[in-house]
Amino acid sequence: MSKIPGSYFDIGKKARDVLYKDFSQQPKACETTYQTCDWSFDLSCKIQDIVPGLSAVVGVAVPHSGEVELQYMQDYFGITGGIGLKADPSGVFSPVLNVSGVVGSNLFSFGTGLAFDVATRALDKFNTGLSFNSDSLNSSLILDKLDTVRASCYYTVNPSTNTAIAAELKHSFSTSDTSLAIGAQHALVPLTTLKGKINTHGKVAALIQQSLWEKVFVTLGGEVDFMDQRRIPNIGLSMALKV
Repeated sequence: MSKIPGSYFDIGKKARDVLYKDFSQQPKACETTYQTCDWSFDLSCKIQDIVPGLSAVVGVAVPHSGEVELQYMQDYFGITGGIGLKADPSGVFSPVLNVSGVVGSNLFSFGTGLAFDVATRALDKFNTGLSFNSDSLNSSLILDKLDTVRASCYYTVNPSTNTAIAAELKHSFSTSDTSLAIGAQHALVPLTTLKGKINTHGKVAALIQQSLWEKVFVTLGGEVDFMDQRRIPNIGLSMALKV
C-alpha cells in the first residue's frame, strides 16, 4: 500500500476527468446562426524532486488562466501552495492564492482546499473532501463553500482500452437544485480517445481526442443543451502540451 495520499486536487479527480476535462467551454467568439466555436491552448510542466518530496508545477490555459504551485508530498500527508491568474467574464485577470492539504493514503484520504481572490479580498474557494479508492473503483464526497455537496464515483471497466464510467450527484442547499451527470470514456486505439456525457439539466456532450506525439494532444468536442429551444451546439477545438 502506498503511504502517499497525493494532493487535495486528486480527490475525485478521475471522475472529474471523465465528466469535465477537455469538453467544450462556453464560446466567447465566432457565433453564427447554426453553431458556435471556442478555442484554447493548454501548457503544463512539472519539475519533480527539486528536493526529496518537493515538486513545482507550472500551468497555462490560454486564454483563461495560469498558475504556478509547489507540492510537498511525504508519507500520509501532502501540502500544496501556489498563485494563479483567473480571468473574469469581462476578460480581466486577477491573482488568486491557493493552499491545500491532505492526509491519509492511496486507499483513503481527507483534505481541504482554500483559494483567496486578491482583487475582491474574498474566499474564491473553500472545499473539504474525502475519498475511498480501490484498484477499479474510486469514490469521493466533497463539500464546496458549505453550500454544495458533490458525490462522485469512477469505475474502471477495461484498463487495456482505458474504458471507464463515472457519475456525479450534486446538490446545492442555497438553490435546492440537484443534478446528476453520467459519462464514459474509451480508447479506440492507444492514441485516440472518445468521451461522452449527459446530465439531468438536458446537456449532452462528446469529444474525440488524438495524441499527435507523446506530449501533444488535439481535442474536438461539442455540446448541445436540449433545454434551450434553439439547441445551438457549442463546438470547441483545443490543443494541450504536457512536458
